[in-house]
This record gives sequence, structure tokens and C-alpha cells, in this order.
Amino acid sequence: MEESLELDVGGRTVRVSHPDKVYFPQRGFTKADVVRYYRSVGDGILRALKDRPTTLQRYPDGVEGESFFQKRAPKNLPDWIPTGRISFPSGRYADEICPTEPAAVLWAANLGCLTFHPWPVRRSDTEHPDELRIDLDPQPGTGYADAVRAALALRDVLDGLGLTGWPKTSGGRGLHVFVPIAPDWTFTQVRRSAIAVARELERRDPGRITTSWWKEERGAKIFVDYNQTARDRTIASAYSVRPFPHAPVSAPLRWEELDDAVPEDFDLGTMSARFAELGDLHAAMDRHPCGLEAALELADRDEREHGLGDLPYPPEHPKMKGEPKRVQPSRAKK
Repeated sequence: MEESLELDVGGRTVRVSHPDKVYFPQRGFTKADVVRYYRSVGDGILRALKDRPTTLQRYPDGVEGESFFQKRAPKNLPDWIPTGRISFPSGRYADEICPTEPAAVLWAANLGCLTFHPWPVRRSDTEHPDELRIDLDPQPGTGYADAVRAALALRDVLDGLGLTGWPKTSGGRGLHVFVPIAPDWTFTQVRRSAIAVARELERRDPGRITTSWWKEERGAKIFVDYNQTARDRTIASAYSVRPFPHAPVSAPLRWEELDDAVPEDFDLGTMSARFAELGDLHAAMDRHPCGLEAALELADRDEREHGLGDLPYPPEHPKMKGEPKRVQPSRAKK
């Protein structure tokens, strides 16, 4: 068994320790396979992470071993990998790594990082998101095909608000749609926009789509997880490997692919060839930032005309002004 492996990426040499360690026993993929995969999609993963404070989801012993989320930059961080300071709802802060070159991704992969969770901000301004992220999450009784149907309806909603969405598989059963925005709004305003978009989507198909935060109220529908836009909530980046036995990856898609593509098409064994053929399908995303004015106007109208105000925040957040009671409905009745 090799003790180490050295790979050249972008003029830097990245040392990979224990490259033969098996990370995905079901498929036989090793640590070296993961690192080489990230080198093969380097331009794409860097576009998704560049200058973004990034939490590392680490599996040092592979997907069947213990794992943890590393928010603070490791102590042995090379001086060529910068950091960005982000603040949590609690008031605490952390300095997270901010990849600026593909070698940083490989360096993190050597630590057992499978999935990269970037904040929707850049290190130059960590208080104003530059992405509105929409998570279409299939609930029990639904599946990926239902998420596709919801995504296509979402595209129409976004178009009507002057927003351009860029879809990708989650690596699980759902879909993510990212909307690049100008960094002119706060986390609270971006979340308010996400709620407005989600409510409009729910209005158009209430039998299949829900914004209910409480699982007991969702039913067999697609949940639009508006709280993924709350501060300190992140979504797996495009091209990230997901920690499931079959080694799927989060794959950028064209809208016209949604009807035919399935998550099983994209994994550690197939994505490199797809990237070599097509390149980064979302390469142009950051060049077309959108404005949230229409979405925020919709939110104001919902509140003014329908009495639809804020929705519950995640449990770790402090109570927010205007937020409804954070109590499970069945318990509230009791």
C-alpha cells in the first residue's frame, strides 16, 4: 500500500497521504480516487467555492466511518489558502477556508473532506449574500421525479420575478436551484425573498408543494426549504461528492436535461468524463447577477393582502422579530 502520493495541480504539489485507503467500500473507490476526481473537475468546483467561506464535511475513514463538519480552518492550513471570517446567529465567529485555486480543494480532500459547504457570500463581504439558494426536498412518498416537476414550475416563478435559476442535483433525491444575485441585500432580506418564491410556487401547486416547516404538516409533497437561506445554513456545492454508499456527486444541469437526467447518472466514476466533454455547465452563472426587488415586492404584497408574514427559523437561531411561535403544531394544541 502506498504511503503517499503527490499530485501537481495549478503549479502546486499536493501530497495525499494513504491514497489507497478505501472511502466507498460498495464501489471500491479510494481516497486517491476522490482527490483525482476533484482535480478533474477543478475549474468547476473552484467556480462554486471561490472566495467563499467553506465548511468541510470530513470523513477521514470513508463513508462508513465517523464524520464531522469543520467550520474553523484547520490549524495546519497552508499560508496560500486564505480564510474569511463569518459570524453565527449566536454572535460567535469563525475563520473558514476560502479556496482561491484548485489545489486548495485537493488539500481539503486529503483531510477526508468529501462534501464542501460554501456560504452564499464572498470573503470580501460576508454580510451580503450573492446567491439565493432554493432547496427542493422530496418528503416521504415523493421522489426525484416530483422534485423535477417542482423545479420546472419554479423556473416559471423565477422568470416572472426577473430571476435566473441554475439547477443541479443535490446528490440525493432532491434538486437545488441557485440564483446569482447582486450583493445588495442582507441575509434576512434574501430569506424573505426565498419565502415569497416558495409561497408563490406552493400557490400554483398546493397538492404537490409545501412550505410547511413542521414535518407533521408536509405530507407527501416537495418541501421548499426556505431556511437554507438563513444565516449559517449552507448547501453542498456543485461537484461535491456526497457521503452515500454509491458515491454520487452534486451535478450541474441544463434546464432541458431535467426530464431525462436522474441522480444515479452522476457519481465519482462518471462525472469526470462528463466534465471533460461538457465543461462547467454553470460557468457563466456569476456573470449574470439578478435583483431581488420583485421578490421583495411579492413578499410585501403577501403580508399586506394575505397576512402572510415570517415563517419559523431553524431551532438554533435566536428568536427573530415578527417570527411566529416556534412550537410544533401538535404540541401547541396540547
